[in-house]
Amino acid sequence: MGKAAALCGGGTRGLVSLLSAVPCLACHELPAMSADPGGRGGGGPAGGPPAAPPGSDTYKGWLFKWTNYLKGYQRRWFVLSNGLLSYYRTQAEMAHTCRGTINLSTAHIDTEDSCNIVLSNGGRTYHLKANSEVERQRWVTALELAKAKAIRMRNNQSDDSGDEEPASQSDKSELHGPLKTLSSKLEDLSTCNELIAKHGAALQRSLSELENLRLPADSGEKIKAVNERATLFRITSNAMINACRDFLDLAESHSRKWQRLLQHEREQRIRLEETIEQLAKQHNSLERACRGAPGLASGTATGSVQSAKGEASDEDEETEYFDAMEDAPAFITVTADPKGNHSFCDSNQSSYNESTGKDLLPRKRRRTRIPDKPNYSLNLWSIMKNCIGKELSKIPMPVNFNEPLSMLQRLTEDLEYHELLDKAVKCESSTEQMCFVAAFSVSSYSTTVHRTAKPFNPLLGETFELDRLEELGFRSLCEQVSHHPPAAAHHVYSRRGWTLWQEITIASKFRGKYLSIMPLGAIHLEFHSSGNHYVWRKVTSTVHNIIVGKLWIDQSGEIEIVNHKSKDKCQLKFTPYSYFSRDVPRKVTGVVSDADGKAHYVMSGTWDEKMECSKIIHSSHGSTSTEGKQKTVYQTLSPKVLWRKAGWL
Repeated sequence: MGKAAALCGGGTRGLVSLLSAVPCLACHELPAMSADPGGRGGGGPAGGPPAAPPGSDTYKGWLFKWTNYLKGYQRRWFVLSNGLLSYYRTQAEMAHTCRGTINLSTAHIDTEDSCNIVLSNGGRTYHLKANSEVERQRWVTALELAKAKAIRMRNNQSDDSGDEEPASQSDKSELHGPLKTLSSKLEDLSTCNELIAKHGAALQRSLSELENLRLPADSGEKIKAVNERATLFRITSNAMINACRDFLDLAESHSRKWQRLLQHEREQRIRLEETIEQLAKQHNSLERACRGAPGLASGTATGSVQSAKGEASDEDEETEYFDAMEDAPAFITVTADPKGNHSFCDSNQSSYNESTGKDLLPRKRRRTRIPDKPNYSLNLWSIMKNCIGKELSKIPMPVNFNEPLSMLQRLTEDLEYHELLDKAVKCESSTEQMCFVAAFSVSSYSTTVHRTAKPFNPLLGETFELDRLEELGFRSLCEQVSHHPPAAAHHVYSRRGWTLWQEITIASKFRGKYLSIMPLGAIHLEFHSSGNHYVWRKVTSTVHNIIVGKLWIDQSGEIEIVNHKSKDKCQLKFTPYSYFSRDVPRKVTGVVSDADGKAHYVMSGTWDEKMECSKIIHSSHGSTSTEGKQKTVYQTLSPKVLWRKAGWL
């Protein structure tokens, strides 16, 4: 641009007459190429190609595309729009079939000879041929402009993705729309200038080569005249680009000033709206106060003004909003006595009478039980028919499916029977301690038998703390550490001699009739005095009758609890429910063995009621099962109840 400014000399006003005399080879608005049934390529009548409508970014026409060695170049209809070059066999195919598309924002444009164009984008390459050099030049100009615009749009989108402005959509368009349009037009002109400079230089090189050839004298004069015209055209185009850039700089400076003024006006409007809203609330309070004591005008006015001032100051510090209710009592009640004493009280709170020492209004009564869940009928199949095979975190569940608590609080409920761990601390034998740990691992499922609702997904970084150090001796902290996939970290410290921590990541699949939830994290438990470190994982939870019938939950799978210090193990098996089975529903069985594999205790019970342990005094091999495994028969003492669900008889 600096060279162009030097060539044009003292400015652009003296070139106005030249602009009308120089023919335009590459204008800003692209010409629209129409169909050519004669096979001569894209073009219009003899006077030139028809001009595109204002603001048109589409370029169409016929080109020859290399297909293969057998067919060679084949005639195809090409459409350039929004930075994409697509081609079809005929114009009629544009409505239903596209043979191929190439993105120009990352494409490389090259010219092989006077009529050929090569487009390459990654592993895709188009070899195109035009009917003439002029037609090839029109396509190259259109492709270069479309490529520059596509790159600019991609950069703008990446810049806008990180910007968060408080202004509304209309304000954004009002402020940035014209400026972006002007910038786009100027960049188009800059691209045209680069193309003109490149092609002008090539033209001058060709003319210089022609001058060096041995040609007749009249031919040399004509070539020299053409060279001078080309130089004059290049100077004129550079001057035009400089003038447009000056215009855009002026528009940008004024746009910034307008933006500051508009931002100031917007802030003034917001402050004015807040002031009017505050005045309206004060006026509403005054009206209610006047209706409360119509006979005492002076006292009411004084009290109302005080109330209004007090409300205004409270709203400046902290504002509380409540849902409106029908047939609600008055928001403010003003009572006045002959001495001019006024008392303002909320109708929902109690009022105390000093003379009688009694409450005028009853105090609040807190609820003793949680209300029943409302039963709304839902067509679940219409919601979940397209979710088969997806994970639970990807399924849009209705809010009726949720419990009014977070998943972090649901994880903390595993500590409901923490007294099992307090008892395990006092055990001298590691195998006996393993029995209490196994009972604790089963007790975490006791509340799931009738709870078919899903907890709410926590926000990333959300925490839930349960501090019961004074009453129960432990403190729990749970935090959501990942959003996708959802993962939570849980840590519990007990001053009674144990520490528990776990990381929970849930994988789930919807199978149509049932929903499977697979916890993937591990649970760690360590006792301070003995140093025993236990690790285990949760079993799979299955929600049945998702579509038809009453929802019910079943736990199935195996839990292996390992003591990493003594190498003791406990194998717990959660038997899945079967309509044809004679076993007790929700049955859990297991065996506690030491590091040598010798069994010491047998665990039995159900995951929703109780767990018992029986000490083994003798073991023997029994008959062979249908699966080919040899059964082991244990002779035990009478069972001892380790855990029983609260409220179960």
